[in-house]
Amino acid sequence: MIYGISLKIDVSKIDKSKLFKGAKGMYLDATVFFDTEKEDKFGGHGAIQQKTEKNDPNIYLGNCKKFYEKGDTQQNLGTQRPPQPKFDSSTFDDSEIPF
Repeated sequence: MIYGISLKIDVSKIDKSKLFKGAKGMYLDATVFFDTEKEDKFGGHGAIQQKTEKNDPNIYLGNCKKFYEKGDTQQNLGTQRPPQPKFDSSTFDDSEIPF
């Protein structure tokens, strides 16, 4: 089955000490828990967590939502990503992002 999944991540919650440099940039290990059969009160289908060491507490980063399933019609799920809020780069402070 093919799904379209949108993600919302609170980047301020990322433990930046766990970012690592790879061959093509800086990377973050994250895990998605996703269940198409259950929907939360906001219409979400899952959670995103930053990968941690075995005994460290999980870091909740955000949620995810199915917006497309191959074979579904426009009437019952839609074929396009939901509208996203406009991004105003003039008010974005990226001074704490290490990349």
